[in-house]
Amino acid sequence: MENYNKTVSSRFFLLGLPTLLHLEVLGSLLLVVIYIITLLGNGLLLITVRISPILHTPMYFFLCNLSLIDICLSSTIVPIILINTVSTDKSISVGGCIFQMFFSLVFGVAECLLLSVMAYDRFVAICRPLHYSSIMNIRFCVILAVTPWIVGVINSSTQVPLTWRLPFCKSHHINHFFCEVPPLLKLSCKDPWLNEVAAFVAAGIFVFWSFPLTFISYVYIIRTILKIRSSQGRQAAFSTCTSHITVVTLYYGALMFMYLQPSSS
Repeated sequence: MENYNKTVSSRFFLLGLPTLLHLEVLGSLLLVVIYIITLLGNGLLLITVRISPILHTPMYFFLCNLSLIDICLSSTIVPIILINTVSTDKSISVGGCIFQMFFSLVFGVAECLLLSVMAYDRFVAICRPLHYSSIMNIRFCVILAVTPWIVGVINSSTQVPLTWRLPFCKSHHINHFFCEVPPLLKLSCKDPWLNEVAAFVAAGIFVFWSFPLTFISYVYIIRTILKIRSSQGRQAAFSTCTSHITVVTLYYGALMFMYLQPSSS
């Protein structure tokens, strides 16, 4: 391509969800309900923990951080989906696309790392109960909670500028329901090898570090729980992990569904 700067458009078009009218209406209603439940559920958790001194523990501190990330992540993506679904104008400005891409990466990475932090917290609580208070002190908990946010910002500050340095001259129709790096790379008329390397390195650092850490933590947790002689003791110990296990399963299940599918037309 000769003149890359002439290929820059002020708007992109999100193809995303099905175009059939009855599916758009049904999908919009479902998204609204899920979004409202997400905001109310996570908001209620934040308020409850804030006003209940008995819940001022490391576990609920990390849960509050996870709730805040969920609120921010869904608010970054869902409103744009709803607007583009019910509107005839499916476009999004370049500035809006950059904003959405940057913050969705921040919150996505932060959630991935925070889940491994929460697994470590459960590991210390169950496998090192006598040392829990000294290990999970306030200063260490704040460091563990802030680090995922910092790493998420650093990752986005790397990935987003690299993406938007590319010339998008193949098309301006993004085959996705929000602005994300992989669909945009397909629109570039320049080889995005540097972007692919950066994305691969980021995935290796975040996902393939976070998931094994979570998995190893639960191997030790389950082994410790099985050593408890009392069935009530085993049930009580395991009950503190069930909500986190559910979130981890949903999170990584969604990641695998979205990104590990074989390519097709």
